[in-house]
Amino acid sequence: MSGVSSVEFIDPATLKSWIASGDAVIVDVREAHEYQMARIEGSTLIPLSSFDPAVIPEHHDKKLVIHCASGVRCGIASQKLVEAGYAGQIHRLHGGIEAWYHSGGHIEAG
Repeated sequence: MSGVSSVEFIDPATLKSWIASGDAVIVDVREAHEYQMARIEGSTLIPLSSFDPAVIPEHHDKKLVIHCASGVRCGIASQKLVEAGYAGQIHRLHGGIEAWYHSGGHIEAG
């Protein structure tokens, strides 16, 4: 991975729009037990405890969205991506899955 990345906050409404248009790649950095209880449909689990920026594919035609429970862990993951030289825009879901749920976002379980 090479290039310059930047990190931007997005709100749940923006993510809903990107999901509807097929423009989002969603990475959940919570732990497996949290992911099993509730997750954003279509998200991929890459826990912060074992987060490796090298496993994040660069989707030049999609927007990378990182989220956690409330926003702290996705900030750490985003910083790791920046430090690793991830080329492209990194989007953090402001308020995490909690904000997503409270805004009426669809949650999967199981």
